[in-house]
Amino acid sequence: MGRRLRVEADGGSRGNPGPAGYGAVVFDVETGEVLAEAAAGIGVATNNVAEYSGLIAGLTAAAELDPESVEVRMDSLLVVQQMAGRWRVKHPAMAALKAEADRVVRRLPRVRFTHIARELNGHADRLANEAMDAAARGEVWATRTDGAPTRPVAPPRRDQVAPTIGEAVRAAASSTAPNRLSGWMGASSPPCTTLLLRHGQTAYSVERRFSGTGADPELTPYGVEQAAAAARRLAAEAENAPVTAIWSSPLRRAAATAQQVAAALGLPVRLDERLRETDFGEWDGYTYSEVQAEWPSELAAWLADPSTPPPGGESFVATMARVQEARADIAEAHAGERVVLVSHVTPIKSLVRDALDAPPSVLYRLHLDLACLTEVDWYDDGAAVVRRLNDTGHLASLSESATLF
Repeated sequence: MGRRLRVEADGGSRGNPGPAGYGAVVFDVETGEVLAEAAAGIGVATNNVAEYSGLIAGLTAAAELDPESVEVRMDSLLVVQQMAGRWRVKHPAMAALKAEADRVVRRLPRVRFTHIARELNGHADRLANEAMDAAARGEVWATRTDGAPTRPVAPPRRDQVAPTIGEAVRAAASSTAPNRLSGWMGASSPPCTTLLLRHGQTAYSVERRFSGTGADPELTPYGVEQAAAAARRLAAEAENAPVTAIWSSPLRRAAATAQQVAAALGLPVRLDERLRETDFGEWDGYTYSEVQAEWPSELAAWLADPSTPPPGGESFVATMARVQEARADIAEAHAGERVVLVSHVTPIKSLVRDALDAPPSVLYRLHLDLACLTEVDWYDDGAAVVRRLNDTGHLASLSESATLF
């Protein structure tokens, strides 16, 4: 009888797109023994392509070991959700890679996909970075365990060796192929630009209370002023770069902010439930100090792990999953257009995290003011560029300053 195996896979790109590589490792679940490793540079590619390449390499290695079952663990929420069938695959390059991964999965008896935090994927991450480092230096790469080769890995051909950033830029500048590098390196097609607007002030903002989906407070008079100022800013910018759509969370504070923007731009507001704030459960309406006094251990766990929800609430990882799905749908519907997304602090942080390909824990390290603007370009190959963050210049003339929550 075969063994129960665990595959951990990772991939990365220095530039997204840029010099890219992947790493994968196969463990025996019962003993924890490393049975196989695979890693390689794959030339210039996006993070998503590298992640899928690592997955395929890990699954292929597992298939050669006659497994009874395989659990795949990755920190790429996109790949895990797509392989589990919960998210659609829209980009042709991703569809081809998923089809290849599906072919390997069909060779295996039982496969389960699990999303894990990046810090729990250290072995595969190390392999991917070593492969990228070696490929960027033009060196032949072979995976090793405890100083000895594990599985033979064919050295990359010269055309597969990841170039330096300078070489990648020069190649992009001279290329006429349709798949030129995205973002600041040049783009094959215009991005969908999202203008992310956080809602204006509420009474919970003034009192620094957790404000999720429970009480759903309205804007204060000053919050209405903030929303109007943001709307004027967006209308002025739209004179040179038109906005084609407004999407909003259905919660009252966001919807009221969106209505101000709609009046200024002459566009309707489209509501998307997935853009709502995180559900803070039993903490909704309490201050941080009150939560710390009433739920000290639960708060400590929540701060330590984005996958831990508040009591009766929703984790940041769950919020990120639905917001990422909403953004993908909106970007596909408005390819090459500029759209306004009116939402809340956690969803907007989640989109910034996604664009930067940062770990979920970055949510604890970002600050976004009320009624601030953040701008992100989303390219159809998975790349993204953050153009501005927490811009509050339109609020400078108002009588009060923005508050934390």
